[in-house]
Amino acid sequence: MNSLSRLLTAVSVAALSLIAVRAAGPAVGQPAPDFTLTDTTGRAQTLSALRGKTVVLEWVNHGCPFVQKHYGSGNMQKLQKAAAADGVVWLSICSSAPGNQGNLTPAEWIKTTAEKGAAPAAVLLDADGKVGHLYHATNTPQLFILNPAGALVYAGAIDSIASARPEDIAQAQNYVTAALADLKAGRPVATPVTKPYGCSVKY
Repeated sequence: MNSLSRLLTAVSVAALSLIAVRAAGPAVGQPAPDFTLTDTTGRAQTLSALRGKTVVLEWVNHGCPFVQKHYGSGNMQKLQKAAAADGVVWLSICSSAPGNQGNLTPAEWIKTTAEKGAAPAAVLLDADGKVGHLYHATNTPQLFILNPAGALVYAGAIDSIASARPEDIAQAQNYVTAALADLKAGRPVATPVTKPYGCSVKY
């Protein structure tokens, strides 16, 4: 193999490695990537400013049947309120691009959040998809949990039954509830990574 061929091979391997890293998203056990997004009230919210608190990041699109499963049943709202009662900061993030399903104006978001009785600390708008791509968010709903040190400790699905059927919620193992309970008890998260399910994020 001549020098040019070796160079091209090395470049190709490096490019493939970079793609693989990007595809994998942030690693559980490592510091979660910082970001700043504007919420529905026009306030800038910076992730690193929440250091010292447990944080949940929930990718949301209310046009998605899988999201509707958890909001229509009240399951997501119950999780949000229980988390808030324990001092957890719950941030809902919408990465739907303008013109795509789930993209709403700030006023529409405020109205929708109120109508659904949703209880996140804030809804963050990511219309250009930068933060969604940063976290490799692929589905709605998809959830990430950060410990008070800012490390990612859970990434994946809300629960163990990948369906849009509300009646499946009672039989499912809720991974988010379990992970938050582990954190509260000072234990390592028993199931730190699961495969997300739901609609594709509408980048």
